[in-house]
Amino acid sequence: MARPRKPLLSRDRIVTAAAALVDSEGLAAVSTRRLAAELGVSGPSLYNHFRTMDEILEAVADAVSAQVDLSMFEGGGDWRTALGDWAVSYRAALTRHPNIVPVLARGPGRRPAGLRLADAVFGAMTAAGWPPAQATSIGAVMRYYVLGSALGSFAGGFVDDASAYDPADYPHLGQAHLLAEHQDRVDERAFDTGLRALLDGLQLQYELVAVHG
Repeated sequence: MARPRKPLLSRDRIVTAAAALVDSEGLAAVSTRRLAAELGVSGPSLYNHFRTMDEILEAVADAVSAQVDLSMFEGGGDWRTALGDWAVSYRAALTRHPNIVPVLARGPGRRPAGLRLADAVFGAMTAAGWPPAQATSIGAVMRYYVLGSALGSFAGGFVDDASAYDPADYPHLGQAHLLAEHQDRVDERAFDTGLRALLDGLQLQYELVAVHG
């Protein structure tokens, strides 16, 4: 029997094609018609594997969550170091796929990789001695911070036109037009600064928990 000319449609092929569209053109580009055209299939055939387009986007989001390294939570190491390393890995995954962040911001829902991520953070914090309620809050605040950092670039939000920052109106923005040129460096430094401040604050809380229980 001759081989089919096109690879058989599968969940993985659909997710890969949808992820490529999201990365290159954004969430609005992903429609049944467009995705079917990219895969060379009929639109209805997609729904043999997924019930809705939203379910496809959830699968794309979960594939991104699966890229986050969780190995730092294994072996019972220092909770602060592990949490910081995890935040860096999490942000790196989102930086590679920023257009899917709005879907991830909904929460893990039923996504397996998203739930494993939440489980790893909560488990590591409670194992380190954090009370469950505070461990939940830590997972939430870290998620807010990392997702927020990936929603857009601070430096990229300033135009590279010096005339936009008239010193009569903005006396402290004389160098703002240079920010976009150094976008990656500025944003990376800002993320690191905030992460250290966040971890420092958590460390103080942890010491209070250890003293007062």
